Amino acid sequence: MKVDLNLLPLFLAVAEEHNFRAAADRLGVTRSAVSQGIRRLEDAFGTALVMRTTRSVHLTEAGTRLREALSRPLSDIGTALEGVAAESTPRGLLRIATTSIAEPFLSGPLIASFAVAHPGVTIDVTVTDEEFDIVAAGFDAGVRLGEVIEQDMIAVPLGGDQREMVAAAPAYLAAHGTPAHPRDLIEHRCIGWRPAPNVAPYRWEFAENGVPFDVAVEPQITTNDLRLMLRVALAGGGITFAPEETFRPHVEAGRLVPLLDDFLPPFPGFFLYFPQRRNIAPKLRALIDHIGRRTDTSRSVAPE
Repeated sequence: MKVDLNLLPLFLAVAEEHNFRAAADRLGVTRSAVSQGIRRLEDAFGTALVMRTTRSVHLTEAGTRLREALSRPLSDIGTALEGVAAESTPRGLLRIATTSIAEPFLSGPLIASFAVAHPGVTIDVTVTDEEFDIVAAGFDAGVRLGEVIEQDMIAVPLGGDQREMVAAAPAYLAAHGTPAHPRDLIEHRCIGWRPAPNVAPYRWEFAENGVPFDVAVEPQITTNDLRLMLRVALAGGGITFAPEETFRPHVEAGRLVPLLDDFLPPFPGFFLYFPQRRNIAPKLRALIDHIGRRTDTSRSVAPE
């Protein structure tokens, strides 16, 4: 490994300013020079040192180690720099922020199998429906529906298309009847979802003859917990709306009845997203590859 030591003050400026433009102004160089210098350092180490988007700059785990190394006595710096360089074996803390409705990621098998395959990686998953800059918050990646991911992010599919499902327990339908069209939902007790207390419940989205539309169902019961929605529906508390995978086991067991299927076309599903493709840390690269292998396997198995 050969590192241009002249680039280290440039890295320190970025680490302290958390902004390429501010670092460039501090050093009296152009922003392009800062960006190119950081890229040269990352190429030398073989791993990303900063996560950057159009909105923020944040040190990676390797970048944090480098900053700590540069605070040591000069005699220790050479040894410390070697420790910053990327290793072939994935290791370290992998922080993921995921929406609570991402069933393909949160169901358990994907995370469990990744942990078995990569014992050197510590996985920290934060389940949150708040919208925020994952880079500024120190996450390596996030999981969300493709339609809400920022355009400057790299997105890796977690599976195929998704479908929403409207469902209710047989007991509720026996007592209140079955809606024939989405507009009939306004006459029913509905169980809705919202991501945060100060956000209105999500409108339920449908399509008819290829034309999308939504229904403001004004749910009597609203929560940000998908599990509570499911439990209330199973208890006969009303009609609810969520990704199909959430309801499928209960539909197959006869505990829930799917409704209005003809008005619910498929749409792009969930994605793992992160801010850059160059010099991805081995721990994140391992997760991306693991997802790719599982996705390919699931697509190659014919449905029963």
